[in-house]
Amino acid sequence: MLEQIIVSAEQMRQIEEQIFSAGMPVAALMEKAAGLCASRVQSLYPLSEIKKVGILVGPGHNGGDALVVARELHLAGYQVKICRPLSKLKDLTNTHANYAASLKIPFFEEIETLEDCELIIDGLFGFGNERSLEGKLAAIVNQLNSWSKSVVSIDLPSGIHTDTGKVLGTAVVASHTFCLGLWKRAFFQDQALAYLGKVERLDFGIPPHIVWQVIPQPAPVQQITKTLAQKLLPIPRPQVTHKYKQGHLLLICGSHRYAGGTLLTALGARSSGVGMLSIAVPESLKPILVSHLPDALTIGCPETESGAIASLPDLAQDFSNYDLIACGPGLTSEAKPIVEAVLKAECPIVLDADGLNILAQLGTLSSLGKRKATTVLTPHLGEFKRLFPDIELTDGDRITAVQTAAQQSGAIVLLKGARTAIANPNGSVWLIPESTPALARGGSGDVLTGLIGGLMAQIEAGESEFKEEVSIVATAAWWHAQAGILAAKQRTELGVDAHTLSQYLISVWQ
Repeated sequence: MLEQIIVSAEQMRQIEEQIFSAGMPVAALMEKAAGLCASRVQSLYPLSEIKKVGILVGPGHNGGDALVVARELHLAGYQVKICRPLSKLKDLTNTHANYAASLKIPFFEEIETLEDCELIIDGLFGFGNERSLEGKLAAIVNQLNSWSKSVVSIDLPSGIHTDTGKVLGTAVVASHTFCLGLWKRAFFQDQALAYLGKVERLDFGIPPHIVWQVIPQPAPVQQITKTLAQKLLPIPRPQVTHKYKQGHLLLICGSHRYAGGTLLTALGARSSGVGMLSIAVPESLKPILVSHLPDALTIGCPETESGAIASLPDLAQDFSNYDLIACGPGLTSEAKPIVEAVLKAECPIVLDADGLNILAQLGTLSSLGKRKATTVLTPHLGEFKRLFPDIELTDGDRITAVQTAAQQSGAIVLLKGARTAIANPNGSVWLIPESTPALARGGSGDVLTGLIGGLMAQIEAGESEFKEEVSIVATAAWWHAQAGILAAKQRTELGVDAHTLSQYLISVWQ
């Protein structure tokens, strides 16, 4: 359970204070956490492969962790050198420095003394630092980055803001980052990813009851793990059922100009396992859809002169026939009356692409909270800014931004990115822990819209006991990302077009 939780710097401080109040000595906790770091360093960089290790030591407890690592590596036979650019250290850190000196580990003030080292341990600053690195410290970090050496950062790369992931002037570019205890928000902020390298959490044994003294249950900010996703999906089916009990989804999308978006959205929906898929498209697109999706009910709609949907025929207009409506990909701005009609539907809706752009034009975002059924919005950054012009992405903090957007709109908001964030109006946030730049292709978002719609339609149909829509939306985003990762491994990042992506969705569960 603790693997899912994501904390702010202040929450982590409070949790540590609770640990110390319960009787754990600060020195003992440092030994435990830093000992884990030292063991992982030896596993990743065995003595048989490298011998010279430089340790960059800051003034606080992060520097103390680094000094424990220095001691343990020295005792294991590594040739260790310590760079201590600041003379003033916290008491516990200073104690470790004195002991390291007694072991004859050499200390230096200049970063250049570490240039011949094969590996650098970054222990300048850990979580909680909010001041920009300037002067001598900035010069040290920039010099380190210029070497292109392997760097292991303890807790966070020095210079990264714990909560926002903002670069504080400059920051260490790490090869590996060991997150100590609980995941910090920076690990899920897009702007920090270029500095983190490979990441892993080192669990030093925080008692769960101490965490829950600081963080409410369920935790307000969590990540979707593989374990949780496997509990939710694929959605189990009873032995006796039929297609309408497995959800009836209506897709409204497409135009003569953007015909492909319809097909990609439908392929995402079909992969979800939804029981019945109906697709409302311009009449001219109907033959294309029928040929590729013979199992779906394709509904041809009257068109405008430019090939956009002009109106919905009776079969598509009776929204009571459907468990959920997903609307938007490829519509064009001409389909404003269609989106206006969808917003009046009594069933849950998912809006994407032109559905979002039209919503922004209508200026009716605030009315979403009055809908009795769930609304899901799936913007990328540009669409997000159009929908929520008053929400500033302060310091690039996507987590707070999406949380604010959901509370303002009364909708579930999925903000796409390298670390997609999904927020519920009640304030809870779900984050996707990994993805791939292979998904930066036209049509990938359409596949996600169909997948979300298909999964939610199954939930709304009532066959599942699980009814928390935001978790289903987040799990769909996790599934989508995993399909991209799997496809990229087998076809390279350049080989994952949206159609290929849709074909890999089922492979995630095999």
